[in-house]
Amino acid sequence: MKSIYNCSAAAMLLSMALYAPVSAAYNEAPALAEQVAAGTLPPLEQRLPQKPLQLDYEALGRKVGQYGGKLSMLMGKEKDTRRMTVYGYARLVGYSEQLELVPDILESVEVDHERVFTLHLREGHRWSDGEPFTSEDFRYWWEDVANNEQLYPVGPPALLKVNGRFPTVTFPDATTVRYEWQDPNPDFLASLAAAAPLYIYAPAHYMKQFHEKYADAGELAQRVEQQHKRDWSALHTSLGRLYRNDNPDLPVLQPWHQTTASPSSRYLFERNPYFHRVDPEGNQLPYIDSIVMGITESKLIPAKAATGETDLQAQYLRFSDYTLLKRNAPDYGFRVALWQIAKGAHQALFPNLNHEDPAWRELFRDVRFRRALSLAINRAEINRVIYYGMAVTGQNTLLPRSPLYKPEYRERWAEFDIDKANALLDDIGLTDRDNAGIRKLPDGRSLEIIVETFDGTSEQADVLQLIADSWRQIGVQLHIKPSNLDNVRRRVYAGEAQMTISSGLENGIATVANSPYELAPVKQEYYQWPKFGQYYETNGAAGSPIDMPEAKHLMELLGSWYGAESEQGRREAWQQMLDVHADNVFSIGILAGVMQPIAIDSQLQNVPDEGIWNWDPGAHFGLYSPDTFWLKPEP
Repeated sequence: MKSIYNCSAAAMLLSMALYAPVSAAYNEAPALAEQVAAGTLPPLEQRLPQKPLQLDYEALGRKVGQYGGKLSMLMGKEKDTRRMTVYGYARLVGYSEQLELVPDILESVEVDHERVFTLHLREGHRWSDGEPFTSEDFRYWWEDVANNEQLYPVGPPALLKVNGRFPTVTFPDATTVRYEWQDPNPDFLASLAAAAPLYIYAPAHYMKQFHEKYADAGELAQRVEQQHKRDWSALHTSLGRLYRNDNPDLPVLQPWHQTTASPSSRYLFERNPYFHRVDPEGNQLPYIDSIVMGITESKLIPAKAATGETDLQAQYLRFSDYTLLKRNAPDYGFRVALWQIAKGAHQALFPNLNHEDPAWRELFRDVRFRRALSLAINRAEINRVIYYGMAVTGQNTLLPRSPLYKPEYRERWAEFDIDKANALLDDIGLTDRDNAGIRKLPDGRSLEIIVETFDGTSEQADVLQLIADSWRQIGVQLHIKPSNLDNVRRRVYAGEAQMTISSGLENGIATVANSPYELAPVKQEYYQWPKFGQYYETNGAAGSPIDMPEAKHLMELLGSWYGAESEQGRREAWQQMLDVHADNVFSIGILAGVMQPIAIDSQLQNVPDEGIWNWDPGAHFGLYSPDTFWLKPEP
C-alpha cells in the first residue's frame, strides 16, 4: 500500500491515486435524459459534484460501456439486500484493486501523524434524492446520533475510541470534517473502507423527521405508532441503517438505491441519478439501469445459476458447483470465472486451547502436539483429491498477494512427515498404545479427537476423512461430529469442543495498514482461544485471563502496531506476529486459495476473468466497481 503517513505529500497521494484526467463534458443515461426532458429531474450538471470521481479505465483494464439493461442476481434471504451496499462499494475512502486506500466519496484526505484526519467532501455532491451531501450530515451523526444516549447508550462506536478516549470532531465548513485524536488511530481509514464500513455520516435532512430534537412531538409520536416501534429512538434506528439497505425511502450514496418495500421475493434497485463517478469519456456511472435481486431457497441457487436464471452469481455457489456450471455454460449463455478466495485458510483445524478438560487442555497447549498433528496431514493429497490441485497448501496465514507474505509462514510445520510427527509425540511421552495402535493419554484414555463440523455439506467431512487416515499413522484417532454453527460455537465457547474445522484468517491479503488483530486473542469467535477472547471483549467480566506466554506476547505486539508512528513500525509488528503464529501453529492450516466460481452472463462486460473473492478488504464484487459493468445488447 502507498504510504499515507505524516506529511502533506502523503495526503496528496491519497487524494490523487484513482483519478484520470477530467473530461470537459459529461453524459448521462438515456433513461435519465428522458426524465430531464420531462422536467422530473434536474440537468446532469446540477446532479454531479463539481469534481466527480473520474475512473482511470486504462489502469483498471476496463472498456467504456453502453447504458441500459437490467441485471439479475439471486439471494437466499431477504436481509441479503445489504449485499448491494457491499457490491456497490461507494465509501468515503476505498480500496483500489492494488489494495491501496484512495478517496472515493471524499475528494481528498489529509493525514497528520495518524492523529488528525481532515476529510474534504466534493462540492456539489448530493444524496440519491437530490439533497446536498455536506458536513451537516457528519455533524448530525456525531452530535445528534452517536452522542445521543437513547440512540447510542454506551457512547459512539468503539472503533472511534483510542486508548479510552474519543476524538474531537469539528466541521470547519460545508465540505470539511476533521477528526482529531490525542494518540494515533491507524485503523480509522481502513474502517471507513470496509465491506461493512464505519458510518460517520447520515442523511440529516431525512433522519431529522424521526429525531425528538428536530421533529414535531405529535407527528413523531404518530410515526412511532404507525411503525409499531417502542419509541422514537427505535424508529430512528430502524429507518436509518445505511448498510442494511432495507428502507426504500432512505437516501444513499451508492450506485443503485432500493425501491422495493419489505417483505418481498423480488427487490429492485434503480440507478442513483446523483452518483458521483464518471468514466473516461465523462459518462455518468453506473451503466446498468437497474438490478433485480430475487429471493429463493439457497440450496436451489447453484441449479438456477447453472440454467442461466441469473446474470451475475457467486453468493451461495461453492467450488463443488464448478463442474456443473462449466458443463452448462455454453448451452445457457453464460461463462464461468474462477476467483481466488482470499482467506488465510479455506480449511483449518482449531484445537481448543481453553478446553475444560485439564488433560486435553495441557496437551493442546503443548506446541509439540500441535506441530505433530500438522506434520501428519497430507495436504497435497487433499488438494489433489478434493480441489483438483487448484488450492494452495500450507498453514493459516497470509496469501502471496499480500505485501507482508513470506513463504516460510505458510510452509513451516506443513510438510507431510509421519516419522517426524511420531518422534514429537514420543518426545511428549505419549508412548503407550492400545491394541488398535492408538496412543494413550497419561490418564489411560485413548487419544481420540472429535472434530466438530458445521458447513452442512460433505466438503469438510471429506477433508477430515483424509486427515483421519494419515493421523492413524501417528496413533491418533479422529472422529467427525457434524452439527449446526450455533451449536458448535456454543460448545467451543464453553470449552466443551475439542477441535473444530473452519476457514482461517478473514483477511489473507492484508497490508501494513490493516490491523493484525486476527492474530491476537481478542475475540471469542476465534476458535483456538475463545475464553481468552471473551475475557478481552468483556473487560474481564467473563472468559479466562490470558495465561499462555505466547498469547500474551501477541497482545503486546498488537499494542505495538497500534502505538507505532511509522509504517516500518507497523510492518515489524505484523511480521513478528506472523512469525509467532507460524512457529506455534495455534491453528493448523490445511489449504487456502480455493477458487470461487462466478457465473457471468455472456452479455455482461467488464467483469474480470481473474480476481479475488474476499470480504474485507475486497467487498466481493465491490473491489471491481460493478458500476462499470455493462450489458451488451443481445445480437
